[in-house]
Amino acid sequence: MKMSCRYCPKCGKAHKACICPLIVSLSSEIELIILQHPTEVSRPLGTARILQLSLPDAHCFTGEDFTRHPQLNQLLSEPDTRHYVLYPGEGAISVNDVPAPQQKTRVILIDGTWKKAYKMWQLSENLHGLPRLSLPEELKGNYQIRKAPREGCLSTVEAGYHLLSVWQPAQDFSPLLSCFEQMIQFQMSHMSPDVRRRYPSSS
Repeated sequence: MKMSCRYCPKCGKAHKACICPLIVSLSSEIELIILQHPTEVSRPLGTARILQLSLPDAHCFTGEDFTRHPQLNQLLSEPDTRHYVLYPGEGAISVNDVPAPQQKTRVILIDGTWKKAYKMWQLSENLHGLPRLSLPEELKGNYQIRKAPREGCLSTVEAGYHLLSVWQPAQDFSPLLSCFEQMIQFQMSHMSPDVRRRYPSSS
């Protein structure tokens, strides 16, 4: 428990890297459900927390297999509510090709490395019957200091930003990206020059 004083109790990051002053509370008709792999909880560069703090109606659950997760299943069973899961691949439909929802809608985001997200998807049988969404392939992420398995991979907060922006174009969700980018720049500024040189896009 002695370690706890080093971290912000709200955002969970070290006090010197606290993102709370960067958070802007945002209104969204679309609710997000974040399924977070346990290894993501304490990552200093984790971005799901930005969504949680910025969107009052967002839900976040931690685990690997959500098949029998009581809170998630309760949400999924709510009547007159449409649920999607953002998970690319065969069978997924681009968010650009889906009309903006006219009823209460939630979208599930899987927060983890691609390998871990794939395992979470496989294990969580209650997700398999939900319609799947994908984001446009041309989108490029700005996660400069975390390796991605291929071009076009987005952080969880970037995925949430693009999804919400497509379906709610009249609303400004740019504070999500602003917070994310400032968090990245803070981390870059505390790296040694030798380490920074590994990330050409930071120059």
